[in-house]
Amino acid sequence: MIQYIYRKYGRDRAAIAAAVSTYRPRGALRETGKALGIDPQIVDTVAKSHQWFDTSHDLLKRFEESGLDPEKPLIQAWARLASQLLNFPRHLSQHSGGFVISRGKLTRLVPVENAAMADRSVIEWDKDDLESLGLLKVDVLALGMLSAIRRTLDLVSDRVGERFEMQHIPPEDKATYDMISSADTVGVFQIESRAQMSMLPRLRPQTFYDLVIEVAIVRPGPIQGGAVHPYLRRRQKLEPVSYPSEQLKVALERTLGVPIFQEQVMQVAILAAGFTPGEADQLRRAMAAWKRKGGLEKYYDRIVNGMRERGYEQSFAEAIFEQIKGFGEYGFPESHAASFALLVYASSWLKCHEPEAFLAAMLNSQPMGFYSPSQLVQDARRHGVIALPVDVTISGWDSSLEVVEGSARPAVRLGLSLLRGMKDGAAERIENARAVRPFTSVHDLARRAQLNRHDLHVLADANALSLLAGNRREALWHSVDAVPDKDMLSVATVQDDTPELGAPSEAQDIVADYRSVGLTLGRHPLELLRPALLEQRLMPASALRSYRNGRLARGCGIVTVRQRPGTAKGVLFVTIEDETGNVNVIIWPSLLERQRKEALGASLLAVYGTWQCEGEVRHLVAQRLVDMSHLLGGLQSASRDFH
Repeated sequence: MIQYIYRKYGRDRAAIAAAVSTYRPRGALRETGKALGIDPQIVDTVAKSHQWFDTSHDLLKRFEESGLDPEKPLIQAWARLASQLLNFPRHLSQHSGGFVISRGKLTRLVPVENAAMADRSVIEWDKDDLESLGLLKVDVLALGMLSAIRRTLDLVSDRVGERFEMQHIPPEDKATYDMISSADTVGVFQIESRAQMSMLPRLRPQTFYDLVIEVAIVRPGPIQGGAVHPYLRRRQKLEPVSYPSEQLKVALERTLGVPIFQEQVMQVAILAAGFTPGEADQLRRAMAAWKRKGGLEKYYDRIVNGMRERGYEQSFAEAIFEQIKGFGEYGFPESHAASFALLVYASSWLKCHEPEAFLAAMLNSQPMGFYSPSQLVQDARRHGVIALPVDVTISGWDSSLEVVEGSARPAVRLGLSLLRGMKDGAAERIENARAVRPFTSVHDLARRAQLNRHDLHVLADANALSLLAGNRREALWHSVDAVPDKDMLSVATVQDDTPELGAPSEAQDIVADYRSVGLTLGRHPLELLRPALLEQRLMPASALRSYRNGRLARGCGIVTVRQRPGTAKGVLFVTIEDETGNVNVIIWPSLLERQRKEALGASLLAVYGTWQCEGEVRHLVAQRLVDMSHLLGGLQSASRDFH
């Protein structure tokens, strides 16, 4: 789309807005520490200890944790300068897709500069500057899920032998809604976050409009406006649906009397607070996504007093204003939620009914979403998907579907793109050479695909040469032998007997898989560690799921997600993964403050706490955390003798 706009209007009439990048805490610490001449290692340690949610008030505390004396003048100067630099402009970058398109020459309206890409222009003002001047910005924003859905549909089309498009996805499929309602949504669009997964079993979407509400309700606007729990209680018939007035029923009936969308807040302002449509539109502008806090206070008297004068309760008026403030951070228009809900449904249907194609497409669309390729593959395998390893004699650049003899379902063959350090040019030469005739040896592969030692080492380390060279150790030996040297010796054939190299242990193979591919198709690391974990009564996720509400519980897993939403009042949400599934952990602010190092630094985390379950919503509320990463270190040390 961006290329199309440049072709159609030309760079004289179309350009992308700028974005002002400002100093965040880590960047401010690094810049000021460097300016003050502080040891780079100390600067790096302090910057890394400062997490994404910390504020400038936490600077001295982070210094102290890093072993620095906060009373020293140099350290105090560092904290003071870093605090002053926060949110100060750092550099001008390019907006992700906000265009200004003009009738005449764009330079008569705005200053422009050359973009990094040839034949593109960037406006030197950001979106707020453009809005202040009344210039129209058209957003052409990318969604990775659109690419993933297109790739999934292409794979399905190839499998069924005829074109399968998005419009062919059956509407209102019960199996899809059942999957969504059970929060089985790893990898799908929008409803894969911890907050959404907690909401899904409560809201239990059964229709498309339920998905529209689901997309919009887990946002700062409805959350801060106190709309979530009233809506859920009314949906579950725990309280009657009521309206503040018959007049407002028009605006609120479709959401059970609770305002959830931007348009509803505008309607309430018109119907209950006496706003004109023009004034309501100004209110909408003030509620625009990502507005800085403080831009809505001027509306307080107008909204609250206007509603009080028209007979509405003070509490309702205050709730409406709080919701408007929430929308000032981020809230959804209904049309936006509906278009997103369409992608939610399409991606969910494909995950439910075409899981192999969905997995392959997601792997080919990385990076995107909340989940790594390892988590996507683990989840798919728990749903019966067969994943096959990267193999230089079969794999292309992308992951693909492969026919499995005796099975109605295909398998997913992992692609060369997953290998860390693999270059697309080398992969293309491999595919072209293989199309002529199969490879007979590592030497034949290296010669015909013109691979260097780096390329072969990447393939050997990922065990992608197993059919040509045996186990990883033998493949590494052959990869050196296949490319003996440069210049005159590059075409020489080395006559050298391969020594007998014992195969790596299972633990060594698993560690090497994670190092080279980022995932393993062998046993989950926690399955190998399970005997040691059970000795400490650390139970797998499958056992915890059967626990009753309020029972003391212990779990342990690899940390896969850490989230601390702005609306969560300081709560840290962590997801840990073991060989049987995931456990959602809640860490309260008081515990986070006491055990910050474990909560934020552990790769393998043991959690002692209380099991909390309400229907299908299950959490482990942490009371004590233990860093068990040394057990993973044991697997690491077992693999040091080969690499």
